[in-house]
Amino acid sequence: MSKVKTTPYDALPASAFWNTGVARESPYLIKDVYKKKFLLSPEANIATAGSCFAQHISRHLRTNNYKVMDVEPPPPGLPETLHQQFGYSMYSARYGNIYTVRQLLQLAQEVLGEWGPKNFIWKKNDKYVDALRPAVEPEGLDTPDEVVEHRQYHIDRVRELFQSLDVFIFTLGLTEMWVHRPSGTVYPTAPGTIAGEYDDTEYQFENASSRSVHDDFGSFLVAMEKIRSKPFKMILTVSPVPLTATASGHHVLLSTTYSKSVLRAAAGEWSTLPFIDYFPSYEIVTNPRLHSTAFSDSLRTVRDEAVSTVMRHFFAEHPAVSSHDEEPLSPKRDGRGNRKRHQQRSRKLKQSAEDVQCEEALLEAFQK
Repeated sequence: MSKVKTTPYDALPASAFWNTGVARESPYLIKDVYKKKFLLSPEANIATAGSCFAQHISRHLRTNNYKVMDVEPPPPGLPETLHQQFGYSMYSARYGNIYTVRQLLQLAQEVLGEWGPKNFIWKKNDKYVDALRPAVEPEGLDTPDEVVEHRQYHIDRVRELFQSLDVFIFTLGLTEMWVHRPSGTVYPTAPGTIAGEYDDTEYQFENASSRSVHDDFGSFLVAMEKIRSKPFKMILTVSPVPLTATASGHHVLLSTTYSKSVLRAAAGEWSTLPFIDYFPSYEIVTNPRLHSTAFSDSLRTVRDEAVSTVMRHFFAEHPAVSSHDEEPLSPKRDGRGNRKRHQQRSRKLKQSAEDVQCEEALLEAFQK
């Protein structure tokens, strides 16, 4: 009688095999693609930051009644239609898009007083902007002193945010960055695109390596330990949005693959820590079963339906929180009130889904 052969793969679940886990699985509800590492408490103070895709996450969390912090809310007299244009209501502070881990690290070091940006006041026509968040004042400010004053207020609010948050959700976006040569200050966009003037003796292009991303993130965690008096949790995710343009000298497809690969590897490595979870936004959107239908015709903008699919996976593990004045949405009951609340939430999300602000997208204007 021959002995039955066994292998390490014999008892693995369907999700471990490409055929059953991807090829024959619905891309709109992928079983076991995400399993939460820790409970996201309804009472937790959640802070959000990152690349432009992170704006979707912030909006969906708020719509599902999680306590998303906002330490720089819009002034009462500013119409809601102008909130995003002036950098409000996008994230938990008015820092605009934080595309790279180096930007995040420098922000934490600035809060600590261990580092300060240099050459961060750029001219825009006859006005001035903060080069580290160049889009939050679309018309610019009247004087350089105003830029300094606004930045100090911003850093004070970010300090409050970092000290008070319980969970920090950060979306990794890019590895490519523009750097001030003398000081190492990193900007979210190249000088000359939104404001400022490009001078190759003053600025240089850098493309972060796996090692530098790893080191920057480790230094960020060290900085947060100094800022805070208690532990916190993190959820990392990688933006599925490709690069608009690359200054690497390589084809933009190669540069996009490099950037996302480095960031995904870093997120995977750091999420082995017990207080850091990884949520697969990137994998859900770029799943080959979708045949690129997750993107608009530009193949960059993620469609509303795809964003909803991503967040459906998230809220399957972290269910929507019931507010004080409404019942939770029940997956087992589809009464009139339940449908109405579904429709209200869907309308609210759809109205905002196209309004993602992304400085990097402005690079399209420079293509020939």
